[in-house]
Amino acid sequence: MKKQLLVLLTAVLIGFGVNAQVKSSETNVLVLIHSQNGGTYKMAKAMAEGIQGYPNTKATIKRVASINSKEKLNAEVEKLPIATIEELANYDGIAFGSPVHFANISADMNYFFSKSIPLWTSRALEGKPATVFMSAGSGAGKEAAILSFWNILASHGMVIVPTGIMGTATLDKSVPQGNTPFGSTSLAGSVGTRPSASELNLAKEQGKALARVASGLKNTESGKEVKTTSVESKGNIDVNKTLKDNNIVLPEAPKPVGNYVPYTISNNKVYINQVALKDGKILNPGKVGATVTEEQAKEATYQTMLNVIAVLKEACGGDLNKVKQCVQLTGYFNTTPDYTQHAGIMNSASNLTALVFGEKGKHARATIGAASLPINSVVEIQAIFEIE
Repeated sequence: MKKQLLVLLTAVLIGFGVNAQVKSSETNVLVLIHSQNGGTYKMAKAMAEGIQGYPNTKATIKRVASINSKEKLNAEVEKLPIATIEELANYDGIAFGSPVHFANISADMNYFFSKSIPLWTSRALEGKPATVFMSAGSGAGKEAAILSFWNILASHGMVIVPTGIMGTATLDKSVPQGNTPFGSTSLAGSVGTRPSASELNLAKEQGKALARVASGLKNTESGKEVKTTSVESKGNIDVNKTLKDNNIVLPEAPKPVGNYVPYTISNNKVYINQVALKDGKILNPGKVGATVTEEQAKEATYQTMLNVIAVLKEACGGDLNKVKQCVQLTGYFNTTPDYTQHAGIMNSASNLTALVFGEKGKHARATIGAASLPINSVVEIQAIFEIE
């Protein structure tokens, strides 16, 4: 009897293992929206339905944070989780939804993308499929708004999935509809229930199309993945080429303003300390949790790490290929006493280091909160590198 139970338990565990393996190959698609009154959210739900209608594909609906914290949102929309700009790189495809504001995307969605510089410089979204859907009160400007959204996605190197003439066979032509060849829209201010059944059906078809492209790309080796693999390999790495390929421009190494040197070398270890200096001024000065937002702190941290690498280049005699290993990064953050999300901010520095140096950029790390920092910088980074 015990032997039979053992066999049964083993079979169950194997079954769980198979399921886990299937789940890991699942295509994950994000539906990211800004919606105030709920019209765009209804379109998002239809989009998600279409996405999940494609085999082995999961859809997640999230929203961008509101610029105006006092903005009154639809009750269902308010319950949606808020996305961060960094997490976009974790999905296999993304559907973006926004209301039309003056033939453009909403200010809230535009502000969300204004924080995407680290994603752009690291080419984190390059090759990912994306599609756009919108909601327009009068219907005016909807196509111009979608195309303006495409400009942002194209700048990130994303693969844009349009709608073409999909869904038109079942379109109710007796009432005005928001269909476009670029993406589904809803005439929110038109007669009848909005979004209409035809508009929701088009959004569903658009979701299926995105899922099909995302699934196909996920199961093929893209050029970017090949390049990343070579960068992260332990073989010969041309760091200068990596900087060029990822459009990373190092600033001029900051000069000391006191009785100290920008770096020291001991036993092939380079010791560097830098703050968020950019063009001679501190970038986003102040305290996180009070006068500085997390996104501003991440931008300052990214800039600080650029300064560290610029100084490191001087220490290497101008040749960053002499770097053998990033040994340790320590981030000091100017925060309020109750702030605890230091690690999330420090990721901006860690991600940049790993991108530039590949395997050699993987490091030990510490993050520390501080009551104040020199010249009111929000961050100071202490770095230790081993060089040849």
